[in-house]
Amino acid sequence: MGTYLNPGAVRLRDSRNSKIYVDKSALIAYLNSVKETEQRYVCVSRPRRFGKTMAANMVCAYYDRTVDGAEAFAGLVAARDPEFDQCRNRYDVIRLNMADFLSRGRAVGEMLARLTERLVWDFEDDYPEVRLREPDNLPACLERVYAQTRRRLVFVIDEWDCLMREVAADHEAQKAYLDWLRALLKDKEYVALAYMTGILPIKKYGIHSALNMFSEFSMTEPDVLAQSMGFTDGEVRALCERWGMSYEETRAWYDGYRLLSTADPAGPVALEIYSPKSIVEAMTRHAFGNYWNKTETYEALKVYLDMNYDGLRDAVVALLAGGRHRVNTSKFSNDMTTFSSADDVLTLLVHLGYLAYDQQASEVFIPNREVAQEFVNSTDDGGWDEVARAVRGSAALLEAMVTGDAEAVAAGIAAAHQETSHLTYNDENALAYTLSLGLYAARQWYTITRELPAGKGFADLVLVPRRAFADRPAIVAELKWDRDAQTAIAQIRAKNYPDALADWVSDGGRVILVGVSYDKKTREHSCVIERL
Repeated sequence: MGTYLNPGAVRLRDSRNSKIYVDKSALIAYLNSVKETEQRYVCVSRPRRFGKTMAANMVCAYYDRTVDGAEAFAGLVAARDPEFDQCRNRYDVIRLNMADFLSRGRAVGEMLARLTERLVWDFEDDYPEVRLREPDNLPACLERVYAQTRRRLVFVIDEWDCLMREVAADHEAQKAYLDWLRALLKDKEYVALAYMTGILPIKKYGIHSALNMFSEFSMTEPDVLAQSMGFTDGEVRALCERWGMSYEETRAWYDGYRLLSTADPAGPVALEIYSPKSIVEAMTRHAFGNYWNKTETYEALKVYLDMNYDGLRDAVVALLAGGRHRVNTSKFSNDMTTFSSADDVLTLLVHLGYLAYDQQASEVFIPNREVAQEFVNSTDDGGWDEVARAVRGSAALLEAMVTGDAEAVAAGIAAAHQETSHLTYNDENALAYTLSLGLYAARQWYTITRELPAGKGFADLVLVPRRAFADRPAIVAELKWDRDAQTAIAQIRAKNYPDALADWVSDGGRVILVGVSYDKKTREHSCVIERL
């Protein structure tokens, strides 16, 4: 067993010994289905702290011929697969963490030379009978080992895209690196399987890719591997029960990544996915907080939000207000510097985990409260003063609603409108965005739903306190464009919108009705508040 050749199962055992271990070994069945086929090249990209390295360690332990896989995988889903014993521990495994090599020297040539040297050392130790005549040519060395042993290799390459992120502006270095990977892997008989993980999909040059033999699975197209991209809703519910944590609060803090799985032959299924880092920290600490985004400063997000692309600012304001924005993800060049539109920036934020992507609707949105706070932090530090003021005033606006101060509510919405006046403001939908942004602080206590089916129609905005905050009143808001606020209240009552809160009322919960209107002639907001 070497440093990079056949690394063993220690890392998998460490994971299984942890306080929380969620079984993601179903991935093995898919890899077994494509190994030693034309589809044996697999690249999985997902955000930091979403379990990429744990998955890579698991793949190594399964295929590594020096490991007892029956013991290492005992009790896991993979062990129940009919091909588990047939395929396990049959290969030499090369495991590379590209970030480790890059950290020792940023020059790509130096990094690849060091990597080649270390791997050749491992093969010389394990196969002393094979003479490696070109020690500075890794593909030639591997071809020679294969020619004499007929033993195929499994490549597991973690953080494969680190060079794209760390030296983002050096496109020549990136191209050299991709060409090196292509020469190492493409059409090589010694490759039984190549499994790569990273944050970004594979870099494109024009319409081509140097690594076009890979099947890619990402946050925009997870396909059959969607379930392995993070913790599923069912897995999180089970952890909440085990650790005595509120499932409702866990969802409010961390739920929101919506991935479309194609694994079910019956048809695509939308999965709710959570960041493993956030869930593990919340469960083991018995406290909800911002955990995933502590692994990187908010300035990393602010760099992209401040880019001056047409439509980007409006999109960010709408997203902060709880809305969605339609995005074309197909033109993204899969790097961190080549942008031609707001869509490219927003697509990058999906891959980085700052936005979720609804593949069926081609829309992006902020996934949860934890990530939303990063957007607030990014807009609170210059350049976004209007939005920052609207967010800061949101607690006062909510309090005015709760206390029945209609004048203060109208004034608060007017202030939020001033801060977002660059948005098209000519219908109830635009008014709803303004009010949603003005009520940003309510997310701390409420589940907020727009267009909630209720009574004989759809209530514009409904705020229902989560169980931990049941002493707060629910709020039903109806918005009118160029009609008076009393008409909005009348519609709430006439269409029985509060019926949607019947269970809440029967449990003794309070309900506040809020009618809001905007007069396009006077450009004034008005408000009427009643208690149910």
